Amino acid sequence: MNRHLVLVSALGAGLMTAAMMAQTAAPAVPSAPQPAAAAAAAPQAIPAKIALIEFEQAVFLTNEGQQAVKSVQTKYAPKKAEIESLSKEVDTLKKELQAAPKTMTDEDRSTKVKAIDAKEKDLNREAEDAQTAYNADLQQAYGKVAQKVSVAAKKYAADNGFTMLMDVSSQASNIMWIGPNIDVTKAVVDAYNASNPAVAATPAAPAAHTAAHPAAHSTTTRK
Repeated sequence: MNRHLVLVSALGAGLMTAAMMAQTAAPAVPSAPQPAAAAAAAPQAIPAKIALIEFEQAVFLTNEGQQAVKSVQTKYAPKKAEIESLSKEVDTLKKELQAAPKTMTDEDRSTKVKAIDAKEKDLNREAEDAQTAYNADLQQAYGKVAQKVSVAAKKYAADNGFTMLMDVSSQASNIMWIGPNIDVTKAVVDAYNASNPAVAATPAAPAAHTAAHPAAHSTTTRK
C-alpha cells in the first residue's frame, strides 16, 4: 500500500476515534440543544516537520558500520582467494581441452571433460556456500550497528523538532522530490560518530569450513 495512503488512513482513523470518544464522554443532559458554537472543538492538525533518512546507507556510513564491514571482509578473504584460485584452475583446464590435438582419443577427451565438470561443480558449491555465509555474517554485523543508529536517528529527529522521520532506503519509495535540508542522513551519521568514537575492530579468525566471497552490499535491508 502507498506509504502516504497508510499515513493518511491512520490519521483519519485517529480523528474519527477521537470524535466518537468526545461524543461518548459528553453526558446526556435533557435540556435544550446547545448552539453550534458550544459544540466540542474539532481536533486541530499540528504543523508537520518531516525528515527523511536513507537508514541502511547511514548505518554503513558510520565509522562503526564501516569497521564492521571491513571485519567481515577480512574474515572471508582467505576463502575468497581459495575460490579465485579454483576458478583459474577450471579456466586453465578448459583452455587445455580446447587446445588439445585432434589426435586425442575420445576416451581421453571424455575423461578430461568429466574432470572439468567435477571441479566446476565444486567451484560453484564452494562459491554459493561462501556467499551465503558471508551474507549472514554481514547481516548480523549490520543488525548490531543498526539498532544503535536507530536510537540515534530518533533522538536526532526529536532534538531537532521533527514530527516525523521517514526511511527512504527502499527502492519502492513513492517520494518524488526532496527539498533542501530535509535529508538528515549525513547529520545523523555525524551525530552518531561524535557520540560513539569508533574502536578498531579485531577481525575474527576465518572458519576452516566456511567463508564467503566479499561482495558489495545491496541497499535492501531495513532496520
